[in-house]
Order: sequence, then C-alpha cells, then structure tokens
Amino acid sequence: MAGEKITSRAADYSQWYLDIVNRAGLAENSSVRGCMVIKPHGYAIWERMQRALDRMFKDTGHVNAYFPLFIPKSYLAKEEQMAEGFAKECAVVTHYRLKAIPGKGVEVDPEARLEEELIVRPTSETIIWNTYKNWIQSYRDLPLLVNQWANVVRWEMRTRLFLRTAEFLWQEGHTAHATAADAEEETRRMLGVYRDFAENWMAMPVLCGPKSEGQKFPGAEYTLCIEAMMQDKKALQAGTSHYLGQNFSKAFDVRFQNQQGQLEHAYATSWGVSTRLIGGLIMTHSDDQGLVAPPRLAPVQVVICPMGKEASEREASTRAARELAGRLRELPREDFFDYEPVAVRVDEDFHNSPGFRFNEWELKGVPVRVEIGPKDVAQNACVLARRDMPGKEGKQMGIPLDAAPGKVIALLKEIQAALFAKAKAFRDANIHEVNSWDEFTKKLEEPGGFLMAHWDGTRETEDRISELAKATIRCIPDGGDTAPGKCVLTGNPSARRVVFAKAY
Repeated sequence: MAGEKITSRAADYSQWYLDIVNRAGLAENSSVRGCMVIKPHGYAIWERMQRALDRMFKDTGHVNAYFPLFIPKSYLAKEEQMAEGFAKECAVVTHYRLKAIPGKGVEVDPEARLEEELIVRPTSETIIWNTYKNWIQSYRDLPLLVNQWANVVRWEMRTRLFLRTAEFLWQEGHTAHATAADAEEETRRMLGVYRDFAENWMAMPVLCGPKSEGQKFPGAEYTLCIEAMMQDKKALQAGTSHYLGQNFSKAFDVRFQNQQGQLEHAYATSWGVSTRLIGGLIMTHSDDQGLVAPPRLAPVQVVICPMGKEASEREASTRAARELAGRLRELPREDFFDYEPVAVRVDEDFHNSPGFRFNEWELKGVPVRVEIGPKDVAQNACVLARRDMPGKEGKQMGIPLDAAPGKVIALLKEIQAALFAKAKAFRDANIHEVNSWDEFTKKLEEPGGFLMAHWDGTRETEDRISELAKATIRCIPDGGDTAPGKCVLTGNPSARRVVFAKAY
C-alpha cells in the first residue's frame, strides 16, 4: 500500500477521494453493508471536532444527555411528516431472540416477536419529546437546552465513506422554549455556531440561509443550513438547524403552565452535524499528494523527523528532536488550539528513507514537518516544511532551534488562515448568476458550482428543476440578491435569487 499512487483529482475525483480516505488511514468499508470502520487517524479528527463543538455548545448554555437507540414505531407515526420523511430509511427490529439450530447455526425465534416493533434511531425528536413530557410542567423548566452525541442509522442504498453511510456518528441538539421568538433565536444562534466552527476550525467557507420547502427537515416549520463547495464544485450540506414550532410538543402533548397560569405547548428546535464533516474537510483542502488537514483539527499538528546515516548522527538529531517536541508541548495553551498542548510526534523510523517518511506524513495531512539532520544539528537549526505548499516553496531553511517553537506556532496559524482564504477564493470564483434555462443547464455541465438563479417559489417548479437538471436548491442565502426577476424554468415572477447546485 505504501507504494500506491493516489488517483489525481483531474483523472477521477470520486476515486481520488476514496484513495485519500484509504491511504491516509481514515476509514474503510465494514463487512456490514453500507457501514464503515473509522480508523484511529480518522476518529482522531472526529474527536477534535467533538471537543471544539462540545465547548461551543456548553458556552451557549447547553448540556449533554443520552436517549435510547430504539424508538417505538408508534412514536414516528405521531408526527406524520417525520414518519413520511424517514419511512424509506428506517431499520426495524421485529424480534428479540435467536435460537440455535443444530448443524444450521441460528435463526430468529418466531415466538420472540416484539409486541411493538422498534425503529433504530434515524433521528431522536420523537423519543426525546416523549421524554420531555415528563420534564416540562412550568415556564420555570424552560428553556431546556439538551444535546446528545450518538450514532444514527439511515438505510442508505448508495453509500460513500463519511459522506453517506447506513450508520454514522453525529450530535443532535433538542431544545424546548416558552415562546416562538426564543425558539427561533435559538435556531439562528446554533446556525451561527456551525458557521463559526466550519469557517474558523475547518477553514471551510459556507453560505448560510433557509432551505426551500422541498429541502427542509421533515416535521420542521423551516430549516436553516450551512452549505459548502467542494473542489469538484458540488455542494455539501454541512450542518442544519431546524425551527420545529409546536409540531412535536403537540404530537407528544408537551405542555407547560405559562406566567399567566395558562397551559401552552412548548416551542422546539433541533440541530445537528455529523461525521460527513470529515468528508467535507477532505474535499475542501486535500490535494493529489494526500490529506490536507487544517491545523486546528489535525490529529498530529507537527511531526519532527530526525535524520542521519550513522548511529552517532541519528542519536544527536533524535535528541534535538525530542527536546524540541518537549518545548512545543510545554508552550502556554491558547484558544487557537482549544487550550490543548500542541499535538507533536517525533518520527524515529530510521528503517525508511527520509523521502519515504516525508511522503507518509504528507499523505496523512500533518500541517508542519520539522526536519533535523546532521548539518542542522551542527548549526543548532532545523528546517520547517508546510503541508499546504508541497516542495521547496513551502520550506524554511536554517531556523534556529531556540526560535523554532514560536516559528512553528506562527506557521500553524498562517496555514489555517491560508487554507480558508484559498477555499473561499475558489468558492467565490465558482458562484455564477444565471438568467435563462439554457444558461442554467450549460453552466451546470461545466460543472458550474453554485448557480444564483431566480425560482418562482413553487414546490412544483423546484421538483421539476431537480428532475431535469439533477440540481437542487441548496439554500436561500442570507444577504443574497433580493431583486425580483423571472424564474429560469417557468418565466414566472420570482421574489429573489436562490442557490442551485449538484450536491452530495
């Protein structure tokens, strides 16, 4: 596997993505259809995402809890939109016992059928609101701001590692409020948290705004989203925040006594992001050499490679590498790194050539590589190489070892900013206004990225465009063009432009 070459993006973007997931050791397909094994390097990225997001949630007043994986089928039936929206994706548990058949293995015990079938959690609104019925009696119990980190199952027929799998990991926030205004403010606040995380941690620029009626979450009054552009110019829905109104509180009869002593149904939100963010990170930044990880989320932020042909040379360079690693770990902890020590690794693998070692760390996306050879030791210096600029362009030679820790931290911050600027420039260069159906379809085939086009606001037209062009309304962008015009398909009056794109 070490000698395998990554397919180039230009040759086959889909295979390039799978090659990076495989070669960088992020995940692999499981023996269970449609499921994945997240390998340690990939899970370490998810752990960093979790820690950053969890702190952001708690900073906005939320607490964590956990709810059952299994949901009685009748709960989904109480919310008709929810039942309809997830019906084709549900995994259903019908029995609770197997029995051994001599010589034939095991089979389901027909006498152990459940009285009520259970749905394996596709999302938790129903089970949580059935629980909230016992938690909420008075306005004093509100707001209730709860998040859970969990796995969910949606029985996808066509899967791709991280982007779409039958089982995936995520967080889902579920909040209850005394007024619609409070719930809507929460919906906007959490979208802002997601945008902050996407742009300042993932270095992935996003568009924010409401989903169309056809794209909103089943059971929601409306859905807000963040949408990112990948390097193949397709859109990726990176996070959603839903205003649920009183739909779930009415379905599960969650009422509270308001300040006037009257009974009223609570107002709800839900919001979530998942391990598909790892897929988004890969496709936003990586190149034909492998993974490029933004420093704030990289499992290994700095790798130090001591070198030398002779044992004495290796011993001296290794000693210098270990001392530098210790100094990096002891630096004052700061918000940029989520108050964690710098994640530094010393690569003492002298069995392989320096070039092989460098390539392996580039493949894994380590933002900064430090090289220390015999000549560097003699000069009490080192070489810094940045992952986002492969080759000589990204190297700084003769950095004094005493100054190296500060230089490394500054370089990590510079790389984080550079990745965002590069991704934003790419995204902005591939947003196009189109004014006719002919222009719309031609631009999509280029591929054209995000198309700002007029739409007449009807579900019928939205569905027709999706059918004809295989493109969907990604969002109605905040701060976008609100001048009226004519729908690109029907020519009917349109209130404003929306964002169309092909999407994952």
